[in-house]
Amino acid sequence: MFRNIMHHKASSCSDCAKLCCTKIENFTVQAGNLTIFEDVNIHLHCGQLTALIGPNGAGKSTLLKAILGEVPHKGRLHYADAEGRRGNQPVIGYVPQYLNFDVSAPISVKDIFLACLGEKPVWLTSGRKLNARIVKSLARVHAEHLLDRRLGALSGGELQRVLLALALDPLPDLLLLDEPVSGVDQNGLELFYEILAELREKEDMAILLISHDLNMVAKHADQVVLLNKGVVMSGTPEEVFADKRTRQIFGMLASAGKEGAE
Repeated sequence: MFRNIMHHKASSCSDCAKLCCTKIENFTVQAGNLTIFEDVNIHLHCGQLTALIGPNGAGKSTLLKAILGEVPHKGRLHYADAEGRRGNQPVIGYVPQYLNFDVSAPISVKDIFLACLGEKPVWLTSGRKLNARIVKSLARVHAEHLLDRRLGALSGGELQRVLLALALDPLPDLLLLDEPVSGVDQNGLELFYEILAELREKEDMAILLISHDLNMVAKHADQVVLLNKGVVMSGTPEEVFADKRTRQIFGMLASAGKEGAE
């Protein structure tokens, strides 16, 4: 179950303007007669963090589910790898906003990884090698000390970092994050964004993040996309937060985001 949540294969790419990128082209999602969003076009570069912002009901989470292929949609997903090869299938990592589970269950962080990793039964895999792989995955998110911690005893920030570690094994070409630090305290928030910055630099992956925290978006994002039933505008944080359309939607919050970008 967890493996299906965390990793997906996307449809192939036939064309892309630059190397190592993903193009979301003409994405449209309808539910009966209701259009959730239409003609969404976003270009995601490897090594960059793209923040997806917008009011409640704008279709942000639905867009991520459409990219994952979990909801019916129109449009195409194009991908080109670091060598410029088209037609490859990108690995997509996904971190949900939260995870429903029994907090009283005696399940450790290691147990979750053992349930998710590998194509063959755990008892046919070298315990030492598998343990090293789990520690390496957790180390990417500064969480190797949580290996034997019970899942229900984790703080909100710790749990989200564990989910991020799961989404990073195997390393994805595109990482999707659906408000991953909602309700996390300020220290956890700062650490999570620092980890994303490290991933962009070291692993050269494209990251698409949904966030309502405009100050953090202004500080950390390379590109911001304002979505409201479609792409209203996109650009650098400075460009998006200075635009009157953003201020009309977010009011004073957008002004705060603009100040954070300076």
